[in-house]
Amino acid sequence: MLEAVLHGFVLALGLILPLGVQNVFVFNQGASASKWTGTLPVVVAASLCDSLLILMAVYGVSLLLLTMAWLKMTLFAAGILFLIYMGWSIWTSAPKPASSDGVKLPARKQVLFAISVSLLNPHAIMDTVGVIGTSALRYEGNAKWGFTVTTMAVSWLWFASLATAGRWVGSLDRAGGILNLINKISAIVIWIVAIYMTVQLIVSS
Repeated sequence: MLEAVLHGFVLALGLILPLGVQNVFVFNQGASASKWTGTLPVVVAASLCDSLLILMAVYGVSLLLLTMAWLKMTLFAAGILFLIYMGWSIWTSAPKPASSDGVKLPARKQVLFAISVSLLNPHAIMDTVGVIGTSALRYEGNAKWGFTVTTMAVSWLWFASLATAGRWVGSLDRAGGILNLINKISAIVIWIVAIYMTVQLIVSS
């Protein structure tokens, strides 16, 4: 059991640390929030989506779905269109310094965006299937559950920490200049991912 827990912890941390759309969005919302509680919608939504993907990967459901070529193509196309829209929304949004009330995006939009960047990201899904899903095959019973729960717990702790870090950065920015820069960088990262996914879609078609 201990081996499975340690394996799940290291594996999940290695997958979630690299800069990606999901991380950028959670940090961005943390930086834009007037209170840490304002980031709860995006933290909970992103964490729940990751937990769902991990469960699907461990029990082979997502692998089955990705064997359907038409579904994979649809997922890529939908993800690309959404990322373009999301990048534009963040690029054009007016930054709010931490002293202002509320968050840059309302709770409902935070949740929808978080779900979209989690579930409309084919590369994230394939990484989860290819790494976590295949790694889980070596465990059975309680060890498998320990591995699964640990990988999910890492996601929850990571997104909460990321939002907290963003909130701290945002609290230092009274004029909104840092938030404006964060918005621009976030939008550019999102568009780069969209371009990369477009190239991948063209090559694979």
